[in-house]
Amino acid sequence: MANHEMSDAAELVEAEWNRILGYGPDRIDPLVARTAYTHPALRELFPMVSHGILYLSRCTQYPWTHDVATAFPQAAGGYRVRRQSDNTLLGAVETVEEAYELIAANLPEGCGPAVDGTPDDL
Repeated sequence: MANHEMSDAAELVEAEWNRILGYGPDRIDPLVARTAYTHPALRELFPMVSHGILYLSRCTQYPWTHDVATAFPQAAGGYRVRRQSDNTLLGAVETVEEAYELIAANLPEGCGPAVDGTPDDL
């Protein structure tokens, strides 16, 4: 991949993180975005928010990848961490910090910075 393509992807990822980190609690719990962002490996992935949930993708364009786990808040408290690509439950944890530690520890093999493109470009 050409260096300019990698820098374009990094710029897209950074811009989207900045946007999401600026969201108020009406869009997403700000602690969720800030916690995910503290992990360098997660900070390199393309973030998106849907229905108050933070999703992370290895590419910047739709259709996004589904092989990075997601933390789903539970009504009774805590989070369920699930990987959509194979519907694997990685665990149920009490805190948002534990959820994103689990996600970072279970990234797909060879997961690196997001690429500017679709899953076909990986």
